[in-house]
Amino acid sequence: MRLENILALTKGALLGDPSISQFENAVFEPSKVKRGSLFIAYSPDDIEEAILHGAYGIIFDKPTQISDSEVAWIKIDNIDSSLKKLLRFYLLEKELQVYACDPISLRLSSMISTPPTFCNIEGSMSQIWEKLWILEKNSIVLFSPALTDPDIFIEHSQLIRAQESTITIIEQTLFETSFIHNDTFYERQMLSPFFIPYLEHILFFYTFLRIPFQIKGFGKIGHFIPVFTNSRLEIKEFGSSDRVIIFEPLLELIDEQIDFLADQASWAKIIYLLPDSMRSSLTIGVENIIFYRYPEEIISLLQTKDFHFALVAGVDKNILRPTRSSMKQLELDF
Repeated sequence: MRLENILALTKGALLGDPSISQFENAVFEPSKVKRGSLFIAYSPDDIEEAILHGAYGIIFDKPTQISDSEVAWIKIDNIDSSLKKLLRFYLLEKELQVYACDPISLRLSSMISTPPTFCNIEGSMSQIWEKLWILEKNSIVLFSPALTDPDIFIEHSQLIRAQESTITIIEQTLFETSFIHNDTFYERQMLSPFFIPYLEHILFFYTFLRIPFQIKGFGKIGHFIPVFTNSRLEIKEFGSSDRVIIFEPLLELIDEQIDFLADQASWAKIIYLLPDSMRSSLTIGVENIIFYRYPEEIISLLQTKDFHFALVAGVDKNILRPTRSSMKQLELDF
């Protein structure tokens, strides 16, 4: 990376008159700095260690003591904004194929084994930089505009979606699925049938672009999260109780999940605890909806209601404040 390009792209101010003209790489952790690195200083406290390891340049946006005149000190307004501009420029030569999708599809994709020439992108700006920087030319990238600023990329396309079903469900509960895809049987995956349409699109996307993949199992998705409890809301082992609280932090999924529960558990007593902000936007005709104004109300509402399933929108499962033993069980389950 040439110093003149960095200054032009970030509109940074070069403090001093160093003889340095280019850098070998950009590094975010001082312990990983090598001679010739450009250190990205999110914290001024890390700068001294980075210089000791041989940093040729420092990018910073907070008040900092200039300690070595041989180093290129680059003062910018905002590190994340500057990194985005640098990435846009330096990714041009990689000629990446970039596709956008929803957060759930991205999360599912991140749990499936794929080659290094395919990359799922999310996280902090530094994490995104480190993933994109090492990609080979013509690699394929998948990201979600809901999680990552699309302006990082010059252009992107939408996820290629399946036009017909390629997944056959053999057995299912509300929270587990056994299915067949391309003559391969995947038994008792910890994946709700709710996610199967999303998985369908991801697998079709891989197939269409000839991306090799291997499904080894699914972990914590962060959506439609079941917590089995007793009448006192104490957390129980997965599958051991007939009272389940389902947490969904993403409000945009609630209508879809209400329809899913109505279709898959029509026999059950289902209640829905939704934030008051959804009162005007919710589909008309849904019964057993309870609106809450503050998250602190949710526990008392759940304690006074009878249900098999309670779909709770807009909050995290941690509102149950589990005991140490029940927290350990919760981590094992999901």
